[in-house]
Amino acid sequence: MKIAILSRNARLYSTQRLVEAARKRKHTVKVLDPLRCYMSIAPQSFAIHFKGKPLGPIDCVIPRIGASSTFYGTAVLRQLELMGVYTPNPSDAVLRARDKLRCLQLLATRGIDMPVTAFGDNPDDTSDLLAMLGDPPHIIKLNEGTQGAGVVLAEKRSASQSVIEAFRGLYANFLVQEFIREANGSDLRCFVVGNEVVASMQRSSAPGEFRANLHRGGSAAAVELSDEERRVAIEAASALGLEVAGVDLLRSSRGPLLLEVNASPGLEGIEGSTGVDVAGAIIAHCEARHAARPVAPKPRKPRSPKGLTAI
Repeated sequence: MKIAILSRNARLYSTQRLVEAARKRKHTVKVLDPLRCYMSIAPQSFAIHFKGKPLGPIDCVIPRIGASSTFYGTAVLRQLELMGVYTPNPSDAVLRARDKLRCLQLLATRGIDMPVTAFGDNPDDTSDLLAMLGDPPHIIKLNEGTQGAGVVLAEKRSASQSVIEAFRGLYANFLVQEFIREANGSDLRCFVVGNEVVASMQRSSAPGEFRANLHRGGSAAAVELSDEERRVAIEAASALGLEVAGVDLLRSSRGPLLLEVNASPGLEGIEGSTGVDVAGAIIAHCEARHAARPVAPKPRKPRSPKGLTAI
């Protein structure tokens, strides 16, 4: 296959591992900075140029789109889809996962349990919004934050109101969630590829920190999931239309609770803590899905009027 990886930085661990895994399996692979791709759109005609040249044929594109380039990155991905390129994570699925509120709304309709979540806009409604949520502590998080950025723990109702006022002053969209105390500062990262959890780790927060993100100094170790945890992770990814996803869960007294779904999950932490070749699993999945795609019919020659021969 000819594989493209949409990534702003070819030196990132995750991008390098995907390149290595693809080449190990004898594929041709190229890293494309989505911000260096530009497109032309016309009726039934879609084209992409990259760094001054037309983009050659591509069989599969693996998106590694960061939060700062979501709009343009998904536009490039969508253009490739319209050109008939297979991707394990379509542009619409990436957008569903990137918007935390939309993601939770969609998954709640599937009956997937999650921390009680509240969302509102008007400052006059803050008191009632917090009443809907219940007693503090509360977790307040930016709707499009990543790697634990923009997530605040408010121990008292007055603190919740202050943080909400501050976020509103920045015209930021945010969610307010119940705090799951029995999780003890730990969460589960379930790495889903296709219909399988290929690797899983438990992330634990650093001393004095409530966020378990590795970028916040947390630690990680391989963990065995329950059947229910596996089911929830696979169903969450499938519900959003993602074939490759990092699904974050909390272990609670009422069972696994979904935190969020990441459409561009990092590989360094999960491979380092589990020893699983996750990059290889992603490439193998893309091989199987591409091979199973129906062959596009060849364009038909125009029919000539009766008695005439087409030139």
